[in-house]
Amino acid sequence: MLKINFLNKFQYFKNYLFVKKVNYSSTTIDNLTTTAEEYNLVRSYREIPGPKPIPFLGNTWRFIPYIGDFKIQEIDKVSKRLFKQYGDIVKIEGLMGRPDMVFLYDADEIQKIFRQEEIMPHRPSMPSLNYYKHVLRKDFFKSNAGVIASHGESWYQFRSKVQQIMLQPRIVGLYVSAIEESSLDFIKRIERIKNKENQVPDDFLNEINKWSLESIAKVALDLRLGCMDEDANLETQQLIDAVHTFFTNVGILELKIPFWKLFYTPKYHEYVCALDKLFNFTMKYTKIAMEKSKYKDKSRELSLLERVLEIDDSRDGNLASVLALDLFLVGIDTTATAVGSILYQLALSPDKQALLFEEIKRELPDKDMEIKRKHLDNLKYLKACVKETLRMYPVVIGNGRCMTKDTVIKSYHIPKGVQVVFQHYVISNEERYFKQSDKFIPERWMNYDTNDSRQCHHSFASLPFGFGRRMCLGRRFADLEIIVVISKIIQKYRLEYNYEKMDYHINPLYTPKGPLRLKFIKR
Repeated sequence: MLKINFLNKFQYFKNYLFVKKVNYSSTTIDNLTTTAEEYNLVRSYREIPGPKPIPFLGNTWRFIPYIGDFKIQEIDKVSKRLFKQYGDIVKIEGLMGRPDMVFLYDADEIQKIFRQEEIMPHRPSMPSLNYYKHVLRKDFFKSNAGVIASHGESWYQFRSKVQQIMLQPRIVGLYVSAIEESSLDFIKRIERIKNKENQVPDDFLNEINKWSLESIAKVALDLRLGCMDEDANLETQQLIDAVHTFFTNVGILELKIPFWKLFYTPKYHEYVCALDKLFNFTMKYTKIAMEKSKYKDKSRELSLLERVLEIDDSRDGNLASVLALDLFLVGIDTTATAVGSILYQLALSPDKQALLFEEIKRELPDKDMEIKRKHLDNLKYLKACVKETLRMYPVVIGNGRCMTKDTVIKSYHIPKGVQVVFQHYVISNEERYFKQSDKFIPERWMNYDTNDSRQCHHSFASLPFGFGRRMCLGRRFADLEIIVVISKIIQKYRLEYNYEKMDYHINPLYTPKGPLRLKFIKR
């Protein structure tokens, strides 16, 4: 653990604990409405409805165990409750250590914000990760803090460089074979771990995490970690545990009283240790990959690391190392949780699963047939199943923007500095945006019948990967990983789930509340 000067630590705590209050009387407004009449109807920030704060603790008390009514694991239910009680816009003010939050449940308003965002939009900050990158590890990150917990010019320069590689469909398509290789290893793993009744163990989600880590390492570093081998290195499981610890603790550190900004609390100690483990793992395997790249076989595809090295003017490998760190940090748990949720929903819907199998069988008639990009383009029903699952159960239930200037939203004045959170989980499960929203209907994402009312939906009502300049940088790779592994699984197995239907909760991402006791029955 790095030693931090106590006075500097106290100043940091003071700066964040007593955040700048919003300016209620500001008249410099970036008006998102269009007419003078609408402008004159702008209401003050004070008038936005929401739960009332109490002296000193504000609304932070609501996250305190036993006395508070906001449970972090049930933020989905809290968000639904606030929507029903207050409507399309809800203010959560008086949060110790962070700016006010405004919850937004209107897809039209979300679209306006996205369409008019500036070149360097700010996402709601993560002070705990920001402190790790810019204070504890500032000697390493320097001006390259990556895309998570960074903003402004440094974020823009980093993103501008790496997105040339990360978001090009042509480049993403070059890694189909690498991801298929990891998916076939995962199927072998399923065969080994399922019991005589074809049911996988209760910790199956952890097994999916192993596949996700293996896939990322293969694509990003061109390394096979062997996560799914019988004699797998314990280090890979420790990394998965570290990522899980990061996601579990970040909500606690950001929403509860931020004592960690004054002294190292047990939770922040766990958090920093997890990030250090992730940091050391990434640096170790990045160095191995960089050394390996010196003797690369010209017949194989370059890894993402090698592609980034080619565009890095500094040539010191820092850009590639930071990208790898961010990919491991947010690409393992998120993709694995999505795959687990999709498999669960297909197991609950045997009729939809049968339709999907027929599509896969038409496109890939031979089980040993190598998947090509052209095959993936034609798996339209599979893509619809993915979209429908992430509509009903998005891995991250909301995202947002920190207002960089005074703005008008829903006819209310929103001051600069307020964090506007788009509540996508609630929105995408609302009847006004999706008919029969409580039903798993992949067909709503296809163009079978334009007169089918189930297919009419707002394009900004379901955004599981975000939108705009800060859209998930790894989205195309996550899509590819999900499509390949689901296609290979359904090609080989029929899925069943024979227990009581599970609720979902935040643990730490949005996932079924209970073990994934799926049956994988060979076709």
